Amino acid sequence: MRHHIILAAALAVIGAGQAMADDLVRVKTGKSVTAAMDALQTAVEGAGATVFARIDHGAGARTVDIDLGDVQLLIFGNPKMGAPVMSADPIAGLFLPLKVLAYADKDGQVWLIYEDPEETLDDLEVDDVHPVIGKMRGALEKLTAKAAE
Repeated sequence: MRHHIILAAALAVIGAGQAMADDLVRVKTGKSVTAAMDALQTAVEGAGATVFARIDHGAGARTVDIDLGDVQLLIFGNPKMGAPVMSADPIAGLFLPLKVLAYADKDGQVWLIYEDPEETLDDLEVDDVHPVIGKMRGALEKLTAKAAE
């Protein structure tokens, strides 16, 4: 019996990891991390959204003698999209504003990666604003595609 419980727990963890991986959208680019993030920031600002922060995780790690390589996060949003979602369920504020990470994998390939907002917010009471979440999804697709060009 105990072995069955351990096996069930292991399968649940593996399934959760796979589900998390399925929630992430990866966009390949031939640019450097910095160039991709510069392009993303320009695209976000050009679309009328607000950039709240750009975090250089690589620089932060170097201050404690850890080499992460070049890893940057852009945090941005637009109240026209975020406010209706948070109005439907204030807990959405835990997941908003939107975020995109740029990093190079072990082979040097640079990626822009973000979590699909539909998946991120699927456990909340946001059914009334589902079209807005679709707009968030579309904006992330367009912005990261433009940045990756």
